Amino acid sequence: MGLTIVSFLFFTILVAVISWWKTKSEKLDTADGYFLAGRGLSGMVIAGSMLLTNISAEQMVGLSGQAYSRGISGMAWETTAAIATIALAMFFLPNYLKRGFTTMPQFLEERYDSGTRKLVSILLLIGYVLISTPAALYAGAVAFNQVFNLTDLLGVTYVQSIWILVWVIGIIGSIYAIFGGLKAVAVSDTINGIGLVVGGLAVPFFGLLYLGEGKLMTGLNQVISTHTEKLNAVGTVTDPVPFGTLFTGMIFANLFYWCTNQVLIQRTLGAANLKEGQKGVLMSGFMKVLIPLIVSFPGVIAYHIFKGQLEMGDAAYPALVSLVLPKYLTGFYCAVIFGAVLSTYNSLLNSAATLFCFDIYKPVFNPNVNDEKLIKVAKMVATFLAIFSMFVAPLTMYAEGGLFEVMRRFTGFFNIPTIAIVLVGFFSKKVTALSAKVSVIGHIILYTLLIFILKVKINYIHVMGILFVIDALIMFTISALKPEKSYEAKILKPAVDMKPWKRFPEVATLLLGLMVFTYILLSPLGIVSVEKEIGDIVGPKFKYSIIILLVGMAAVYSIFKKVIGSVHAKAELEEENRISEENEILQVSID
Repeated sequence: MGLTIVSFLFFTILVAVISWWKTKSEKLDTADGYFLAGRGLSGMVIAGSMLLTNISAEQMVGLSGQAYSRGISGMAWETTAAIATIALAMFFLPNYLKRGFTTMPQFLEERYDSGTRKLVSILLLIGYVLISTPAALYAGAVAFNQVFNLTDLLGVTYVQSIWILVWVIGIIGSIYAIFGGLKAVAVSDTINGIGLVVGGLAVPFFGLLYLGEGKLMTGLNQVISTHTEKLNAVGTVTDPVPFGTLFTGMIFANLFYWCTNQVLIQRTLGAANLKEGQKGVLMSGFMKVLIPLIVSFPGVIAYHIFKGQLEMGDAAYPALVSLVLPKYLTGFYCAVIFGAVLSTYNSLLNSAATLFCFDIYKPVFNPNVNDEKLIKVAKMVATFLAIFSMFVAPLTMYAEGGLFEVMRRFTGFFNIPTIAIVLVGFFSKKVTALSAKVSVIGHIILYTLLIFILKVKINYIHVMGILFVIDALIMFTISALKPEKSYEAKILKPAVDMKPWKRFPEVATLLLGLMVFTYILLSPLGIVSVEKEIGDIVGPKFKYSIIILLVGMAAVYSIFKKVIGSVHAKAELEEENRISEENEILQVSID
């Protein structure tokens, strides 16, 4: 235990020192410097920060718990995010950057009106404060209590240990978010991101060694040849994520999270240029496809080791880490998990403060506020939210069902209406501000009715998909009945260089191919096949599926080339028009 604590403290302090050193000369007295890291983030830093902001203890605990109890289908939340990262890099990010936005709701004001911007900002803030932030703190506390056995170490009850850990994690995370701004958060994320990948892969590695009694391949063979139903990513209607949901609510939930959620896109809004932003986003997409090895596969290994003896699935991951990791690595990996928890937590605080300051405080209470005052307000708001979240987080232990699934159910209140009005607003110039507001409010009422009052027998992810269609229909219907002037996008001078990454089509195609390959491998066509012969890893139809995949990738590459070429040509034309307008204005002023 002593070695574990020492290694934990060493790595945690090392990350803090490096983060301080890298940011000590940053100008945190300007809005861009504090909220957007001076618009100077590289692709590597963006990728690391997005990964650590997204992956925290609730994924490790929750998805491993799902895999232990009910199979690996929950990995869909991670793997299929690849599609959303491509959409962000291709469409959303160029639109955000060329308009110089600090928050996503700023787009909603430009597209609709200030009321829509405030409504969505308030909805997101409520979701961050009541759902996302407390869940991140609680999941981290559960993981650390299991590994360090704080209950016995301090002679306290389980409930008391959770309260203690929630406040320790909360206070340390608050320091990063409140005093360091986005740059400190992003730098610490990058370092911890490397540790997460290395340490995260060590857990299944040592788990297989333990299962195989010192022989890695023996352990792996046991996992892929017995109880293979646990490895079936193609979930049935009784699984946490039925396969059909990948094509309904899952698409829109991921699009919200990766393309419109302030917590994630704030890193991309701080990109040094479009090229670095696209690099970082696609790098995070590759890591998301591989993340199930870190967050889901350990649950399958735990099932083989503990053979269903654990009372709660959410205990599988911490129990596995405590059992199989060498003591000299346990402290290091706990520090990495600690960093992941801090990342998600302080990113939520930072983004919540940004939303409040730019979308509520500045436009409503103090339009002429200077940067110094705005940053001071942000720190006060983040402090209040941190304290509130630390009081709420321990209450999460009383939620019924697995942690991860409970979180996802509650995000349905705000994720689908947000992505609905953003997507429809992007692709239709005729939908109105009134229709957007009615759609958001109507969604909240319908979601509450269907999921929590009527408790319909349809999977809640399907319900999300159905409500997206209803939200869109509400917008089109109201806009047709009460039309307004069509929206025309303003031509603005971009805050950064908008030259795109020339390797985008190749990298995006490879990313999609890897995602589909993963599903083929973990399906009845691959490892889970009932037709495979003794000694075979995959079924006889696997090779034909790969041939079809390669043909499909060639077609997708061709489409990407055409679409990207069209998007870039439009961007160049807009830039030429903007320069022409500036020259005309200049000429008029000279005359």
